[in-house]
Amino acid sequence: MGADYYKILKVSRTSSEEELRRSYKKLAMRWHPDKHPRVNQPLAESKFKQICEAYDVLSDPTKRHIYDLYGEDALKYDVSSPSAAAAPHGGSFHRDAEDVFDEFLNGLGGGGNNNNNNNNNNNNKNNGEFNNNNNNNNNNKNNNNNNNNNNNNNNNKKNSGRKAAAIENKLGCSLEELYKGSKRKMVISRIVPDDSGKPSTVEEVLAIDIKPGWKRGTKITFPEKGNQEPGLLPGDLTFIVDEKPHATFKRDGNDLLINQKISLVEALTGKTLNLTTLDGRNLTIEVSDVVKPGHEVVIAGEGMPISKEPRTKGNLRIKFDVKFPSRLSSDQKADIKRVLTRKSS
Repeated sequence: MGADYYKILKVSRTSSEEELRRSYKKLAMRWHPDKHPRVNQPLAESKFKQICEAYDVLSDPTKRHIYDLYGEDALKYDVSSPSAAAAPHGGSFHRDAEDVFDEFLNGLGGGGNNNNNNNNNNNNKNNGEFNNNNNNNNNNKNNNNNNNNNNNNNNNKKNSGRKAAAIENKLGCSLEELYKGSKRKMVISRIVPDDSGKPSTVEEVLAIDIKPGWKRGTKITFPEKGNQEPGLLPGDLTFIVDEKPHATFKRDGNDLLINQKISLVEALTGKTLNLTTLDGRNLTIEVSDVVKPGHEVVIAGEGMPISKEPRTKGNLRIKFDVKFPSRLSSDQKADIKRVLTRKSS
């Protein structure tokens, strides 16, 4: 039986488009991998993928109609064709989760839904790095009392040069993003006084342009995009780059490191390494010299870009770990001894 997309998004089968958007927004921001520590990221990535997959189907009227009639498996086929059972779509019918999320954020627009209903504020009480308010217990309940009570708040803001406390959030980036550069849209919610001086929550979408070569610890500051308190200017909001672990490469400054295991035979006779670079190129490296334990091969210019000199890159350093056999037979020992002690003619 296929996935229950309605259950994943926690909505009914009769839910409206607005209900879908509201529930997806809440769940996607809760389970976005960037908001979770590394130890919890595999679970978060799985949840996030399911949520985005469900929204991608149910937010599309055609896909939703097919899903309601025939279930998830039918989306793999062209059910509008009389020969539906024999007409599978090419490739996967699911889009990348980040693409779905980015498309959703783009639909919010640059200013977010600051003046919409109160539910959006409630949905973001616990949004981790997307939520600047750690004590968001007072979500705004629009008071349509135009009593001109905003004068004191405005005067306090003008008369004070002090800012509210700055807020710092981690920005998890893959090595691929830091190699090629990337653009991110981040939904934030922050506390500001309303016209009556009471704290209220507003949302915004901030664009972050990740530059090639940025390192862990790089800071991106948005002035006065943090929380605001009466009598103070809004605080700053800062994102701090954090590097996600990579399955193949490890970063060391501007260099990339690979730990390559090879057998004793390969260490003595040579080996061809085939690597895929962070920008998707195939790199073939011939190792013809005898490799000793701890041996390192350096490939110039195949490391990380240098942020201040984008056309210049560090090096790729390949460190070898030679695996010795746990035991040898008498014949093998004799053969090795004969080969290694034989004088070259």
